Amino acid sequence: MRPQKILDKELLEGMAKVFREKGYEGARLSDLAKATGLNKASLYHRFPKGKRGMAEAVLSNVDDWVKKNIFSVLQNDTLPVEERLKNVLGQISVLYSGGEGTCIYRALSMQVGLELFAEQINGGMQSWITNFKKVGIAFNFEEHVAYDHALQTLIEIQGALVTARNMKDSNIFKHSLQKIENRYLRIH
Repeated sequence: MRPQKILDKELLEGMAKVFREKGYEGARLSDLAKATGLNKASLYHRFPKGKRGMAEAVLSNVDDWVKKNIFSVLQNDTLPVEERLKNVLGQISVLYSGGEGTCIYRALSMQVGLELFAEQINGGMQSWITNFKKVGIAFNFEEHVAYDHALQTLIEIQGALVTARNMKDSNIFKHSLQKIENRYLRIH
């Protein structure tokens, strides 16, 4: 077997960039090929399900990154909960390029993409809520308050990404992350 011309990490990053910029419907195979450095036939060889398989692989890759860099940190009860929260908010900033990036869930949840990836996107969002709820409980919030904070965290992250990108002001995203931290730390 010949070695692969491009590493999976680079391949997935290239495809993710296209899907984030153009959404599922707007991403053409030629765009994906150009972003990955592979020709169309090679992409189909690696992803027999075509564009859908590519998008599924990107979603899985992002989910794996989030599990490793966000959820596992939130669940690490060997660290003080304040430290976990601050570390995770920093990782969220990395994930979304300081507020300049587009959430892959948003990019793939438009039109046809929502039908194709609804289960994966819903599962991912539920995981965000579940993990942030656990942090709220670690901060000794009542369960319903912990859930409300977790849901609000997801809403603020997503809303801040859209707003920061459309207004071309990443400080909006940074400010939202600070508000999330303050809410959990009960700073007003």
